[in-house]
Amino acid sequence: MIGFGTYKQETARECVLSALECGYRFLDCAQFYGNEREVGLAIKDSGIPREELFLASKVWTDKIFEGADAVRKQVQQTLDDLGTDYLDLYLIHWPVPSKHVEAYKVLEELQAQGKLRSIGVSNYVIEDLEELMQSAKVVPAINQIEVNPFLYRKRTISYCQSKGIVVQAYRALRDGKAFSHPLILKMSEKYNKPPANILGRWCVQKNVIYIPKSVKKERMLANMDVFDWTLEEKDMQELDLLTTEENLETFKALYLKCVLRDTPLSGTEEGKKLLRTAFTID
Repeated sequence: MIGFGTYKQETARECVLSALECGYRFLDCAQFYGNEREVGLAIKDSGIPREELFLASKVWTDKIFEGADAVRKQVQQTLDDLGTDYLDLYLIHWPVPSKHVEAYKVLEELQAQGKLRSIGVSNYVIEDLEELMQSAKVVPAINQIEVNPFLYRKRTISYCQSKGIVVQAYRALRDGKAFSHPLILKMSEKYNKPPANILGRWCVQKNVIYIPKSVKKERMLANMDVFDWTLEEKDMQELDLLTTEENLETFKALYLKCVLRDTPLSGTEEGKKLLRTAFTID
């Protein structure tokens, strides 16, 4: 239910080693993060047996666009960089139009070979999942999306969970930008917990996997304190109401920007024709 995010960890070797020393065992990695070799060195430095770790990664839009061989090569690159012969979880990072289903089939093939224990997706809306499942043989284990009280896409989360797809949250702490919100501060005082723990506990009570990240060891430790206490239901409901239409529209704009990001079709008329004109944002 908790992992350590490695995104934007410029000193990934040092930070990941600290996280492992704090007790984190699930590392959330990605091709896009550009630091998997450093993460691999941290794993080696730690001396922790491979079987105690849960290593996850994601393939980026450029390789998804390039096709099956590029996806296979990227998986192997990640395996080499992390210093392992299998991954516990591997995801399609964004649903690149007309390309993501083919890429997912490669993951199914690599899962059958034992290189990937579980496979899934990231940033998929309901319509993407429906398109994928028309031909996929393996139901995605995970859909990793942004989840926090300020972007609580209830319909999407409920859909995933009803299909047996576990939701993982990135930006669960909203990059620290919500720590000074009056409601978060009020609950922080009520429960005598830091603002980060209010957001993290909210995720856990929604049965959403929580993936905080930090470069400071004391915060890494503090962020783990989300399991032996509970937010009252009325407080959960109050937090649910922090999601605004503006935040949902911001998500929609990000989705439309990123599904073709770093591909030859980004910003082109041909690319625009491939984008979904309507999809579930809440």
